[in-house]
Amino acid sequence: MSGYERSDNNFQGDSMSSLFRSLPSVDACLRSLEELFPATPHMVLLQSCRAMLEELRNDIRTGRATTEEEISLEAVLPRLRRMVEKKDSPRFRRVLNGAGVVVHTNLGRSVLAKEAREAVRVAASGYSNLEFNLETGERGSRISLVEELLCSLTGAEAALVVNNNAAAVLLMLDTLCKGGEVILSRGQLVEIGGSFRIPDVMERSGATLKEVGTTNRTHLSDYENALSENTRAILWVHPSNYRIIGFHSSVPAVELADFAHAHGLPMLEDLGSGSLMDFSSFGLHDEPTVPEVIRAGIDVVTFSGDKVLGGPQAGIIVGRKEYVDKMKKNQLLRALRCDKLTLAALEATLRLYRDPETARQSIPTVRRMSTSAETLQERAEKLRALLEKELPGLAEYSLRDDFSRVGGGAFPEQGMATTLVCIHPQGCSAMQLKKRLLSTDPPLVGRLDDRYFQIDTRTLEEDEFRDVVLVLREALQECGVSSAS
Repeated sequence: MSGYERSDNNFQGDSMSSLFRSLPSVDACLRSLEELFPATPHMVLLQSCRAMLEELRNDIRTGRATTEEEISLEAVLPRLRRMVEKKDSPRFRRVLNGAGVVVHTNLGRSVLAKEAREAVRVAASGYSNLEFNLETGERGSRISLVEELLCSLTGAEAALVVNNNAAAVLLMLDTLCKGGEVILSRGQLVEIGGSFRIPDVMERSGATLKEVGTTNRTHLSDYENALSENTRAILWVHPSNYRIIGFHSSVPAVELADFAHAHGLPMLEDLGSGSLMDFSSFGLHDEPTVPEVIRAGIDVVTFSGDKVLGGPQAGIIVGRKEYVDKMKKNQLLRALRCDKLTLAALEATLRLYRDPETARQSIPTVRRMSTSAETLQERAEKLRALLEKELPGLAEYSLRDDFSRVGGGAFPEQGMATTLVCIHPQGCSAMQLKKRLLSTDPPLVGRLDDRYFQIDTRTLEEDEFRDVVLVLREALQECGVSSAS
């Protein structure tokens, strides 16, 4: 190594050491922040200062910061303020859903009806009759708050509610099949969101899975050949967002129910995203409703409360009283039961279903699934006009026909006609705009296609259009600043 190289390395080392010594102190940072954020907890301010200083040290090490001016308190204060604001903001946030997926699993699935939100507020604001019988003055059952409604709406003899559908399947199998075999078609060995696998749940329940048929074809004779003295039940699993097309066949659930009953076995069905309403008049077909499944002779049906039903997260179990009553006595139920807020929201949602038109108008999920293409085109035109008026010059705006999705594993191959608002930003790419919109307040989630960021108004209320304009203005202006710099 030459003397020049040693000298250059020494110079860099001295320069870096000088920059480290020039970093503002924690106390100096804290004093500035306490003036700016007098109501913010000291712990949050201190954590922000330490995190900021560590970032600056890393900037010096990597050469991103090379002068004392860049790391002065005055220079880094805006960055420090943003860090405090981010640390002090709730992690759980409202999001604008412009993606057009009605039951968006990653965005919290169904939006609750106004009546359900009010019921949650009441339940959270004071004491309630959660497990108190107001007629006798004695201890009551929390399940009784919704059981009668569920039975009336589905035609079942009894009902039970737990915290989600996976829990419902687990409780059903643990109660009715533990220590024995459950026969299930190989074509229904599905995995859905979050790596939830039917075979794994069955294993946890203590039941043994007995697969029959092949992936694409299962016949009644396959079930008959699988029967043994250890058989406890026949299980049918809704394929959710998985479909086999082409050369395939399966035994209809109603035919399987007759087969199970002829052999003295219960017929169980995991319906997944169960619905209380027939959506065929809105162009969505081939999804059985819970009442239809009960009428077909299925003994126990499980389904979700927060998908097509449009209520809170819950696992709903309906069916014959003799089987549901056994589940009510299972000690596992205490670990799987849902709380008062869930029950309050679920009861309020179910009450809306007593009149189908009220449900269609009042439950956001149902309303969005049944909104016509003509209405969506009008709403898209209204949003485009608003953007052109409020945000001229920041982007180009156009409309495009496309399809929305139900989501939640329901109607997976069926799209709902919609009109997208397409935004072509002038100062950045559509991908950059998409990323910037994730950090706005509230964040806006949409679709990405080539040059366009796209918004589907099916999953936005018209009173949210103003928020869409505000966050787009912020993101598009930042794009322009970045482009100019």
